Amino acid sequence: MAALIDAIDIKRKMFFEFENAPYYCLDVEVSTPTARGGQTLVRLKMRNLLTRAVFDKTFKASDKFKEPDLETVEASYLYSDGDGSYFLDQVSFDTISLSPEKLGDALDFLLEGAIIQIEKYNGDPIGLQLPGQVELTVTYAEPGVRGDTASGAVTKPAKLETGLEIRVPFFIKEGEKVKVYTETREFAGRA
Repeated sequence: MAALIDAIDIKRKMFFEFENAPYYCLDVEVSTPTARGGQTLVRLKMRNLLTRAVFDKTFKASDKFKEPDLETVEASYLYSDGDGSYFLDQVSFDTISLSPEKLGDALDFLLEGAIIQIEKYNGDPIGLQLPGQVELTVTYAEPGVRGDTASGAVTKPAKLETGLEIRVPFFIKEGEKVKVYTETREFAGRA
């Protein structure tokens, strides 16, 4: 049987199960009453890992949650089609498919062969974790013109090999590899 976790013991970045769904804790706020006999309440900002919805909910300190049956497996990206995207489990060599809803905008950062982490709940794939940064090649960037920096325009739009468009410094040229933060979709540096 899975271990039970008290609501008061839930901390940021913890996983727990509520109403038969896995959740990730984004923030915790504990309010202790000043009156005698008052009940300590725990307000959780949490993300449903199945629907990706984020909301706040208040629980009694003594409420109990199950530990979710979560597993993370390493997989490499194979390809995408109209039905979804396909990955190869690096341990069992099974093909794992994720629907576009579970993938979100991750395709903007995925190249064939890229190694990522796939999250499974009760053995079923529910989503993926991208690395903090990815390296992508610039396929189109306007040429940087000398003197552009005087107007404060030190960045220009660039299109990357996955179709993602970001702003890069004016000295970046077509064909260069750049690092991109996956969370903010911003330029992180030359690769």
